Amino acid sequence: MDKKNTLIGVLLLVAAFGCLFLIQRFSPPAPRATPPAAQSASQPATVPAAATAATPASTSTFATVAKDNDAVTITRLSNGYIEVRLTDFGGAINDVAFAKYPAELGNPAPFVFNRLHADPILAFSEESPVELGRSARYQRVSASDSEVVYRLVLDGALEVTRRYSLASSLREDPKSPSVYVIHHETTFRNLGGTARPAQPVFFALGTASLIDQNDYGQYLNVATYNGSSADFSATGDLEGAGFIKRMFGGDPNPKPFLKKEGPVVWGSVKNQFFASIFTADKPGSAVIVRRIGLPPFPRSQQANIGLTGSERFEMPALAPGATATINGSLYIGPKEYPRLASLSHNEDEVMQFSRYLFSRVFLSGYVAPFMNTLMNWTHHWGLSWGLAIVVMTLIIKTVSLPFTLAASRSAKRMQKFQPEIQAIREKYKDNPQKLNEATLKLFKEHKINPMGGCLPMLITMPLFIGFFSMLQSSAELRFQSFLWAPDLSAPDTVWRIPGLGFPLNIMPLLMGATMIFQMRLTPQPTVDNAQAKMMKFMPVLFTLFCYSFSCALALYSTVNGLFTIGQQLVINRMKDDEPATPAGASSGGMKNVTPGKKKGRN
Repeated sequence: MDKKNTLIGVLLLVAAFGCLFLIQRFSPPAPRATPPAAQSASQPATVPAAATAATPASTSTFATVAKDNDAVTITRLSNGYIEVRLTDFGGAINDVAFAKYPAELGNPAPFVFNRLHADPILAFSEESPVELGRSARYQRVSASDSEVVYRLVLDGALEVTRRYSLASSLREDPKSPSVYVIHHETTFRNLGGTARPAQPVFFALGTASLIDQNDYGQYLNVATYNGSSADFSATGDLEGAGFIKRMFGGDPNPKPFLKKEGPVVWGSVKNQFFASIFTADKPGSAVIVRRIGLPPFPRSQQANIGLTGSERFEMPALAPGATATINGSLYIGPKEYPRLASLSHNEDEVMQFSRYLFSRVFLSGYVAPFMNTLMNWTHHWGLSWGLAIVVMTLIIKTVSLPFTLAASRSAKRMQKFQPEIQAIREKYKDNPQKLNEATLKLFKEHKINPMGGCLPMLITMPLFIGFFSMLQSSAELRFQSFLWAPDLSAPDTVWRIPGLGFPLNIMPLLMGATMIFQMRLTPQPTVDNAQAKMMKFMPVLFTLFCYSFSCALALYSTVNGLFTIGQQLVINRMKDDEPATPAGASSGGMKNVTPGKKKGRN
């Protein structure tokens, strides 16, 4: 009966996994509000020109996609890492291409951030006075290889000067974040004879979109940092509440925007691997978040919904002839932890190493940066990223070897004394106090650590969860091949079942096989049948969990498992000098705990 129940349980798990895949593949896209049609920059959105506008005027639940004006003049700044394309409409950054990061595997064309957008980056967004925004044409005052300056005069009364400068890669360390930083300065000057009142202005942070058709937007969000903690807004926060949330009072209506009050030390718009982060010299006061509908990917039923954000700054009152300046640094580039950690205002928080509850429980905020640093360190030895993960895993296993050896020996000893422990349980099954006293005495006499078998798991789990958290946003592994896997940041699919499209991913299967073999070798100190069966299911559950994640995670776990198998083979061959003494031989009323056994075990 037990074998039958076990088989049924396994079949149910496989069926559940198959159903999840089939539902995800063949179900139609969820109904959603239709995004407004794309809009030309020459036909601006209807936005009131009131200087005190503080929230989006449009009632649509989606921002509109802007198009380049036919008369636009594009100015380029480049340093070998990024090519910044600036537009005179709005006097801002139209988009940024990353020379070191292709958009598609096997295609050298670079990934372009903000290619489709609601506003150019750092343009005055639609929440600002319309005369300053993307429909306003700025005069290009000067342009060089490293700097561009734009100027706009409104009604002869207000001058707006916008300056952008880019560091040359020849003068910067290529590992420094400076090669991805654009310095910006906007200056307002009152040219009129009367004072101008204080008013808020909004700088566009950019538009982030999904990476490809396999991206479901888990890491697509708008982030803000207030000096002590980061806050993240995702597309789901703007959607209407689902059935379960409605049961608890959630609003079923989609929101046109979210308003996050400051202070805002930095604001960011990001996807899984890339981010724009604007850090102003003086904090902003709020961030507005909106969704934007983008063209779907080819051969994909998934709705392609992006996010756009804008940050509010308070421009003070200007006396005649007075000026006010908003300046700051825009990091726009890959989410590489070593670069972001070098910035001065905790910009590395965009990595979201502690995003989920389980990652916070397992201290991923500390473990994941360590794992990333160690991975980069081994890669700098000249190893490929795949070999760097292998070497990193071996280093971690070697460092933790004394702890795991002690735990494995303890588990082996615990298993050796199971008959005596079971005999004590039988003898004192009606007296819990005596049972605890006798068991603890046995453990003390034979130096058994009852938690020893759990220690390897306690050591391994934070490392596993930390590595999982680190992989989700590490741009270093994107499109990096290893063995048969063309991309370490994606599943290593080598074949799909015809008709169903179900993927065959090799690395997670190897991981599951090593876990099963490792479990067979490892002493199981428990005598609880239900617990023992649950442990047998763990390799299956882990395989299912990792099956659709990046193969780098399965590679790490497989190498970890192979090392542990070799370690356990050595431990199992080691002799224990102390025989398993019958419980009846121990003192303190422990006689005849195992009746009829007069000889020590060997």
